[in-house]
Amino acid sequence: MGPSVSIIVPVYNAEPTLRRCVESVLEQEYTDFELILADDGSRDGSGAVCDGFAASDSRVRVIHKENTGVSDTRNLAIGQARGQYLQFMDADDWITPNATKLLVRAAEEEACDLVVADFYRVVGDRVSAKGDIDESGVLSREEYAAHMMENPADFYYGVLWNKLYRRDIIQKHNLRMDQAISWCEDFMFNLEYIRHAQRFFALQVPIYYYVKTKGSLCTQGLSISKTIQMKLTVFEYYNQFYKTVLDEAEYEKRRLKIYRFLIDAAEDGAVPPRPAAFRLGSERVQVPAAAWSGEGFLFDRFRERKLLDYYLETAALKNDLSLPDVRLLLHLEKLSSGTRRELADFAGLSRSALTVSLNRLAGKGLISVSEVRGTARGDKRLEISFLPEAGLVRAGLEEAWRDFSSVCLAGFSQEEREEYERCSAKIRRNIRDVLQ
Repeated sequence: MGPSVSIIVPVYNAEPTLRRCVESVLEQEYTDFELILADDGSRDGSGAVCDGFAASDSRVRVIHKENTGVSDTRNLAIGQARGQYLQFMDADDWITPNATKLLVRAAEEEACDLVVADFYRVVGDRVSAKGDIDESGVLSREEYAAHMMENPADFYYGVLWNKLYRRDIIQKHNLRMDQAISWCEDFMFNLEYIRHAQRFFALQVPIYYYVKTKGSLCTQGLSISKTIQMKLTVFEYYNQFYKTVLDEAEYEKRRLKIYRFLIDAAEDGAVPPRPAAFRLGSERVQVPAAAWSGEGFLFDRFRERKLLDYYLETAALKNDLSLPDVRLLLHLEKLSSGTRRELADFAGLSRSALTVSLNRLAGKGLISVSEVRGTARGDKRLEISFLPEAGLVRAGLEEAWRDFSSVCLAGFSQEEREEYERCSAKIRRNIRDVLQ
């Protein structure tokens, strides 16, 4: 039985960045994958780097071939892939540790044919998040195509590396990269795949670090007439795609939007400049190096908190919330009423920070907050209720807690789990005896 996912990386003279790319794959939380490194006749040490990884990890497979270009290289790797799903990367880039897990989870839980995710754009030591679809839930082909129509030349839709594909669809319809096209060949592959897919899902979490500046058609040495002809060929394919997806009346109604592709394509397929919001390394939960090896109760509690934050961060990103706000929601799931002091103390916040966060969450329509007279001293108590709009966030909190618990108890036998629960319950009783 083959692996669940085949991760395909075409490699050509990528020695300076290849190790970072491969290590980000081998360090994935999701482990049921094969990594196919397709060496396209590299002239530097890339081939030896690939072989070194294959020798040390059985999940790595290496293809060595003469240099024929990235499309032919990907096609060869697709033909040799064994996974249920296909995931693509460029050798210049890398992925977050939970990337493959989140893609596969979305595909399986939502029964989707294509998952598309947000990504990070890296410029020097600065990084910014990039996405396009904010709509939650499964999208039909028509709905996904309507989103794409609004921003057709965007990398979000055009590239392979922020998506997860079903290999059976690719094999059934013999989908491959067009080797005759050296611009937007990824996009043309995606358009053909979309024609045969039914269910789509937008994962609003950045999982991929894009750092390579792709060469324009001008830098490929193509003549102006050849460049124009290639763009017209791609546009005609794009235009024909919408004639297939939409009925005649709907196509005529949206024809001007469809033709917008010609204007957007003039930018030559580059990722548009975006303000760099973060210093690279600060965009995700970080743990100081000294805390990894520290021993003792305080270090243990710190690492547990950071691990929980690591999983809560996904819920925050999916729902456009800050990590402190999501952390507070988790606490409110357990203690939803009390004085302002009690709630702040339970959540580990100052009272002013609690007030700001509650107001922000109420403003987003996730919770309602009411004050009631509570004690004989006249202390006011807050009653917090979750509103229906918080359903997706709460599901994310539950998912984060499951992931956290799964990691903590990884490798435990059933007997060990039962013994751990007995010991934990005894510790809880001891603590309560002192605090009560």
